[in-house]
Amino acid sequence: MKLFEYPSADVRARVRNIIDRGLGFSKADYDNVQAFIDDVRTRGDEALVAYTNQFDSGAVTQDTLKVTDAEFEHALASVDPLFLDSLKRAIDQLTRFHEKQKQNAWIDTPRNGVIVGQLVRPVGAAGIYVPGAKGGKTPLVSSVLMGGIPAKVAGVSTIALMTPPMENGEVNPHILAAAAKMGITSVFKAGSAWAIAALAYGTRQVPKVNVIVGPGNIYVTLAKKIVAGTVGIDMIAGPSEILIIADHTANPEFVAADLLSQAEHDARASAILVTDSRKLAEQTASILERQLSALARQDTARQSIDNFGAIMLVPDIETGIDLSNQLAPEHLELMVSAPFDYIDRIQNAGALFLGHYTPEPMGDYIAGPNHVLPTAGTARFSSALSVDHFIKKTSLIHYSRTAFENEAEDVIRLAEIEGLTAHANSVKIRK
Repeated sequence: MKLFEYPSADVRARVRNIIDRGLGFSKADYDNVQAFIDDVRTRGDEALVAYTNQFDSGAVTQDTLKVTDAEFEHALASVDPLFLDSLKRAIDQLTRFHEKQKQNAWIDTPRNGVIVGQLVRPVGAAGIYVPGAKGGKTPLVSSVLMGGIPAKVAGVSTIALMTPPMENGEVNPHILAAAAKMGITSVFKAGSAWAIAALAYGTRQVPKVNVIVGPGNIYVTLAKKIVAGTVGIDMIAGPSEILIIADHTANPEFVAADLLSQAEHDARASAILVTDSRKLAEQTASILERQLSALARQDTARQSIDNFGAIMLVPDIETGIDLSNQLAPEHLELMVSAPFDYIDRIQNAGALFLGHYTPEPMGDYIAGPNHVLPTAGTARFSSALSVDHFIKKTSLIHYSRTAFENEAEDVIRLAEIEGLTAHANSVKIRK
């Protein structure tokens, strides 16, 4: 892992390379995804099954597209009871955190005869996308939880989950067990862009939803981008990112392991250490090479580290935080002696992990906050997936006659300045 002295021209070039690496879409990608979407809008379940047969499993039919009660029961019976214990803990802790995000409707009487307020209502239906990693052999159970729990807490009544089946036409039992424990009973065996299209526009079996959330490959991401506006989406997510700010008190074994925890995700993932300790920087670089050689996904992690990784030596931690705020990382770890002293200085980060025993994977699975986070610098203006993504707000306004007459001339004047005479007349006619 290359070491850079900050500030320098080399650092500026590396930072620019990392920022600009974002997720790009070619015209061919757009055309392919749009064709999938158009076909699903036209043929519905028939198209879903055809693409599932072509790309994932020939065993799925229209009759087996939706997971049955028997499949849920089999899944719950087949998984390890210890997995169910861990699942329960994760669900409980994530639910407790997301319950804190709930908002209440409110009414105010700011002036005599005027009532204003805001209704807070859940969307009617939500779609959760769960990738079928490695043909379903590495089930992304956490995606079920991170998408489904805020929707449940928000009060969404209809939740549909889409996930590609394994080659035998079944859904990995761990995904089904997670859905069952959360009360999600509408699970469909379809993935990629055609699954997103089904959620956005509906089919005979798949309900049309109002919001779609969940990670996926370039086709899933592009499909969400295309249907955004027809439905709400969580975000257009790029490759994973981690930035660790560490001082001399950090354990280089911990630092190296945490950097690799994100590098193994994607060849375009970014893993950066920012430190004021040259000794820590050099130790981490050496240890990372040893840990890297033992990874199952070492080829992916190597590409990430070589192309978008860096160790940046800064004069002090404050300078490191300024650099981090420029990058606005998805995951930011503060592995310093007094991490809470720096919280007020952090302006841009998707999630903040404080201390030597708070590695990023704790947030991925069980800590409580959502792990669907802004990437590619978008933490400058956006936030983690939350209950807010599954609610909508309606403004309330009431005027008594006296209150109306007290403010009517102001409205008329403002409307006429804008040249909107019908607006003005709507008020004049009541005077």
